[in-house]
This record gives sequence, C-alpha cells and structure tokens, in this order.
Amino acid sequence: MEEPIASRAMTAAVSIAGSLGLRADRATVLNNSNKLTLRLEPCDVLARVAPPEHEAAQFEIDLARRLAESGCPVAALEPRAEPRVYPRDGFNISLWTYYESGPEVPPADYADALRRLHAGMRSIDAATPHFTDRVEEAQQVVADRDISPELPDEERELLADALRDVRRDIAGRGKDQLLHGEPHPGNLLATKQGPLFIDFETCCRGPVEFDLAHAPEAVADHYPGVDRELLRQCRILMLAMITAWRWDRDDQLPDGRRLAEEWTAQIRALLAD
Repeated sequence: MEEPIASRAMTAAVSIAGSLGLRADRATVLNNSNKLTLRLEPCDVLARVAPPEHEAAQFEIDLARRLAESGCPVAALEPRAEPRVYPRDGFNISLWTYYESGPEVPPADYADALRRLHAGMRSIDAATPHFTDRVEEAQQVVADRDISPELPDEERELLADALRDVRRDIAGRGKDQLLHGEPHPGNLLATKQGPLFIDFETCCRGPVEFDLAHAPEAVADHYPGVDRELLRQCRILMLAMITAWRWDRDDQLPDGRRLAEEWTAQIRALLAD
C-alpha cells in the first residue's frame, strides 16, 4: 500500500482494536504489499488490513479455524476477539495471534510441518481454485501488454513458453488435494510452539509437489514420496508465475523487479537441465 492509504489502514486497525477493548497505542508495519500486516502494541495483536477488493479474508479465517481444530501447525486467530472480518474506513481487518520470530526452521522440521498440514488438509472440504487457475492468471499478465507494459520481449516469450509448456506437461500428474498454495519461508513462522503456517488466501488444489516447489530445495529431501521430476516442473512453473506477477503494472512488492530478474535466471537454468 502507498501512503496515505497505508496510514489510513493503520489508523483503521488501531481503531478496531480499541473498539474491542484491545489497547493499541502504536502499530508497527511487518509487511506491506497488496495488504498491510501490523503488530499492534501493547495488546500484541497481529492485524492484517486489506482493501475491500481482496475478498479472501473470511475464507482464510474460516479455514484457519478448521485447520487448527484438525491439529494442523497453523497460526492462531486472536482469542480475545470474535473470529471474523472487521470492516472499517474502507478496509477489511482480521486479527491474529502475534508470535515472536525465532531462528530459521531447519529443513526436516519444515518438511514435517508441511506434511502435517497436508494431512490435515486432506480431511477438509473447501471450495478453492485449482492451481492451474492461478497459472492462467499469470498467463494473462504475460499476454496482455497493457497489464505488463515494461516486460521485455525476450522475458515475455520465455515466461509465456514456460507457463504454457510446463502446465501442459504436468496436467493430470500427481494426486490433487487441498494445498497451502504458497508455503514459502515467509509464510512459516518459527515459534515456541514449533513451526506455524500463515496466510491461507492462496489455497488451491493440486499435487503436494506444487507446495514443495515454494519451499527451500532441501525440504523435499525430508518429505516422503516426492515425485522428483514433477517437483522440478512445479518449481519452474512456480518461478514463472511469481516472475510474471512482478511485471504486473500494479504490483507493489518491494524490490519486485530485481527479484524478477533473479527468478528469470533460475528459470533459464532449470530449463537448461
């Protein structure tokens, strides 16, 4: 979010916390992209603030509750507030437990947490898109020059080919199930309670290899039954998708263009193998 929108979002989150009896004298920005993630103090609440066009907040709350009830390693909602979306000043606000960050999660623990998350997700029936629907969204960004006006022609062709060809090659491979969608290290918290996943608005259906493609490479060494070739293809597809989104004219991820260049180099290397 850009100023002054981010400032309004922070004010809205503080106001909601106060209305619930949660003292919030200050708000610290933990992450700022298409939505704002804040630490409210001294009540120590994590607030996620999104513009109204992001409609996944209630889905994420409901799913997180169901996953927690199934014993999955997921971050908890704020127990002192009703688990729902709070609208305020044009924003949708959800309240979560704040966790102090710990050391980096070792690959074996990362894999175990993801395995347990997947096991719990197999018991939950939730209406989510297929991962190929997200591929289509990335393809639209690459195909439409009005959406990605600064994407160079060479990179545009590379991304278009990778998204099309790899999607075709992996169609029907692996067993579909409910997935996190983006279980990268930024969505896994190291806490005193162990590793906990956050951010479920990207949930989709597909093979577990699609989730593993978002994790550090060493994690797959500790996850049972991985199809290595499917994982390699999913990693190419994942990189092509996130690179395409960095070229969207409305993308707000900090340092997005530098990341796009880094990921493009990784795509080229994987395709050359």
